[in-house]
Amino acid sequence: MKKYDLVVIGAGPSGYAAAMRALDFKKKILLIERNRVGGAGVTNGALSSKTWWELSRETAAFRRNLKRFSIKAPSVNYGEIKEEVVRAVGERMSILKEHMEQLKNSNYSELLEFKTGTAKLRSQNEVEVVNGSSTEVVWGDYIVLATGSRPRYLPELPIDEKIVMTSDGIEGMTDFPESMVIVGAGVIGCEYATIFSGFGKTKVNLIDKGERILPFEDADVVNIIERNMENNGVHVHRNSRLIRMEIVKGQVEYELEYDSGAREVFNVEKALVSVGRVPNYEKLWDEKVDIRVDKRGIEDHDTQTSVSNIYAVGDLTADISLVNVGELEGRYAVERIFGSPKRKLVYENISTIMFLSPEVAGVGLNETQAREKGLDYKVVTLEYSVIPRAIAKRNTQGFIKLLVTNDDEMKILGMKVVGNHASSAIQAVAVLISMNKGIEELAECVHPHPSITEGIQECVRMLMGKSMFKPTALRGRLSCRKCVNCVYEDITF
Repeated sequence: MKKYDLVVIGAGPSGYAAAMRALDFKKKILLIERNRVGGAGVTNGALSSKTWWELSRETAAFRRNLKRFSIKAPSVNYGEIKEEVVRAVGERMSILKEHMEQLKNSNYSELLEFKTGTAKLRSQNEVEVVNGSSTEVVWGDYIVLATGSRPRYLPELPIDEKIVMTSDGIEGMTDFPESMVIVGAGVIGCEYATIFSGFGKTKVNLIDKGERILPFEDADVVNIIERNMENNGVHVHRNSRLIRMEIVKGQVEYELEYDSGAREVFNVEKALVSVGRVPNYEKLWDEKVDIRVDKRGIEDHDTQTSVSNIYAVGDLTADISLVNVGELEGRYAVERIFGSPKRKLVYENISTIMFLSPEVAGVGLNETQAREKGLDYKVVTLEYSVIPRAIAKRNTQGFIKLLVTNDDEMKILGMKVVGNHASSAIQAVAVLISMNKGIEELAECVHPHPSITEGIQECVRMLMGKSMFKPTALRGRLSCRKCVNCVYEDITF
């Protein structure tokens, strides 16, 4: 039986990151993958869907600008778009594979081994690897489980991945559908609504059980996203519940019941079910391996499961299901096993981005979360219309919103950026949150001009009472307030 210091099951973002971090400790590692290196994070998840989004965004922007050239919009070729997505996925997978191949010719050549197959824990140290008719059992002093997740199925829906699909079925389509209903108005559902409406070929309906999409987000964020969706032809079924969906003559028929009690039947070409993901841990270990699970996934304490030498990372646990979080957890688990992490794994400074229209990036708390926690805070908002870079890009839709503690220290609680370049504007704030710092470090930082990040500096200066633009003079574009006991009051200097 071959023995390894570490066996990593799953070569998606978290498993790959764990294996590569273990190389830094000069440990002997076996990395096992059942399907394709990169996992769903590459093949039919983050990279794939975000490539669709980028191409959709470019298409929508091109259509908006055509009137400058007095020409009609050309037809969008689905096959060409799909092929570009396939190329993007292939590029990323080839980089990951090339990296592992080149490691064989380096000073890591004796440390990393890769096997294709289905893995199962026979004991807390023994791992069975099955590949076709071949079966092998190996020993791992430590095990990292990183088998990811899959789209959640609703058993009452006729999901066939052809007409009624999850995100796994998107790649199988051969053309843009004329019409589509999306079940689920969370982040992923709204992203796909943005993607398909952006190409201008599909009439999209979005089922939302509440009054507004993205219920965890602040109202000012949602208002922009909803308005853009509806301007792009998306119809949001608000306050509705899906009570029936059937495939009728090769298309989708669905029935909604509204909060009022009224019912309505709709017919569309395709349906996309986007109601979350479930962890892949079925048949991953024998019953004698006492790994505890709950309804959200594998129970873990700081990535360590109930079995001391077995760790779980990425979508297997109840933490945030994001590629960057999975990679962070994979690296952290290995550092716990073979070293001593310099700091505890925290999620308060995790940067996020929603690929909508416009994009939405955030870190830390939003106002909704701050109020739920009963916090008093100061909040400053600055619209893109006063940022030179946004003006130059001819797109001033959006804003920057910064939350700090309601005291003299003004430690950063969170920030939200809605608009062009949103994701590039938040990382400095994420670092300050992790350091439990206030805003003074940002006040005099010299930003490149023109850039969106200049708006962050102006937000900080507003909070300190020394901004160039005064909120009282540009009401509606700037605001500086404090919230005490959920009551707002303008801050004046």
